[in-house]
Amino acid sequence: MVTPADVTSTTPPARKPLTAAAPPGTELPRIVPRRRVARWATAAVALLVLAMVINSVVRNDAFQWDVAGRYFTTTAVLDGLLLTLWLTAVVMVLGFLLGIPLAVLRLSGNPVLGTLGWGYVWIFRSTPLLVQLLFWFNIGALYPTLGLGIPFGPQFLTVQTVNLLGPTLTAVIGLTLHEAAYAAEVVRGGILSVDPGQTEAAQALGLSRLRTLRRIVLPQAMRSIVPTAGNLLIGTLKGTSIVSVLAVHDLLYSVQLVYNQTYQVIPLLLVATLWYIAVTSVLGVGQYYVERYYARGSARSLPPTPPARLRARVTALRRRSPRPTAADVPPSLGGDR
Repeated sequence: MVTPADVTSTTPPARKPLTAAAPPGTELPRIVPRRRVARWATAAVALLVLAMVINSVVRNDAFQWDVAGRYFTTTAVLDGLLLTLWLTAVVMVLGFLLGIPLAVLRLSGNPVLGTLGWGYVWIFRSTPLLVQLLFWFNIGALYPTLGLGIPFGPQFLTVQTVNLLGPTLTAVIGLTLHEAAYAAEVVRGGILSVDPGQTEAAQALGLSRLRTLRRIVLPQAMRSIVPTAGNLLIGTLKGTSIVSVLAVHDLLYSVQLVYNQTYQVIPLLLVATLWYIAVTSVLGVGQYYVERYYARGSARSLPPTPPARLRARVTALRRRSPRPTAADVPPSLGGDR
């Protein structure tokens, strides 16, 4: 008869921990974080240089901050700012409305359409924006009249080019055509970033090419399009200042009109600079939240917003601060009540 004691146990013996237990009465060594002396020294030097720069700018009387404050919200400056914002919005919308078909043409399997799309992008990216604006401003010298009619046939409507294209409309046309070339490359890069398997799956389901592009490809491509488009928007906002050569009353031209009368060049340029910085900062915040919106589905959790990051850092600092223990609390002299 075999008893349970005669059976050899197949359970492996328990392994001993790799670290030996400390003898009773002894204290474990305290873990001390590494001291990064070079990092803190570099940060201190950088802050010192930044403080010196800010001090030299703020306390320099040549900047005439009081004059800049008086002209910061004048009617002429605000009117120029509104025209700059309107011009930026119109150019961005029209540029992408024209850039999306150009991107589709470049990705088309038709060699003629693909070559035409490539040629448009090549021409408008190869010439400076100022040259294009001056060319469109003097288009009346090449085409004195514009007509509407049958191709290579009679014309039913004829308009003088000088009466049709003013400075503002010329700026819109020139900036839009220039913007469309870059917008086409932005959209094309975003479409190429989408996995080709998505298009193949849509075709297997019987979806048309237009619906596949609109419902499947473009929503996924927005994750790559939005950051570059945001940079393009900020560049367009600053690039609109070039239309001042056409006497368009944008922000820079309005400031120039003022300092041509008062001869206070530096403070008026500061006014334009501060407005450009303010608007660009607002656009940067909007770009962050748009990127965060289209980042859904690409990660398990969305990146935290700046207020959330600030709250997390404050919470971490509170946890690191030493808390008073029972030994640190002074005894009560009045007794319990």
